[in-house]
Amino acid sequence: MPTTKRESLYFGLMMCFGMVLVMTIYNLYLNGTIGKMTFIEGISDFFIGFIIAFVLDMFIVGPNAKKIAFKLTMNTEKKIYTVLTISTCMVIGMAFFMSIYGLVTTYIHSGYTSNTVVKDYFIVFGKNFIMALPLQIFIMGPLVRFIFTKYMKSNKKQELGQI
Repeated sequence: MPTTKRESLYFGLMMCFGMVLVMTIYNLYLNGTIGKMTFIEGISDFFIGFIIAFVLDMFIVGPNAKKIAFKLTMNTEKKIYTVLTISTCMVIGMAFFMSIYGLVTTYIHSGYTSNTVVKDYFIVFGKNFIMALPLQIFIMGPLVRFIFTKYMKSNKKQELGQI
């Protein structure tokens, strides 16, 4: 997968875009705000979520998830175990932080209607985790890896052809 900082940047952008897009639509649906907010509000929620997710992915969750995953899978020869472990650690970390963002945006759009923020957070986290893990492992992860590999191969062939 990504071997350079530039490749990691492209891979992170693609993965964040896909995951944040689907999870934004999912959360808007869960909160019943799809028909109640304007298109511009939906786009701005997505854009802010994308920026937050990308920063988390590049600087906080991503590096820590990789460290944990490599420690957990250091004795295995099968790359799939490492990929699945990184994906799982990423989902846990991103769901943890992005659920805070989701809860804040829910309170902004719908108002504070609960007696306990902690209970609301765990409900949001649970719903996000249940959706994000299979989305990451079965859909977005393979799709982004396929697109990334295809793009990077064609890009490297073009670079080699120009030399």
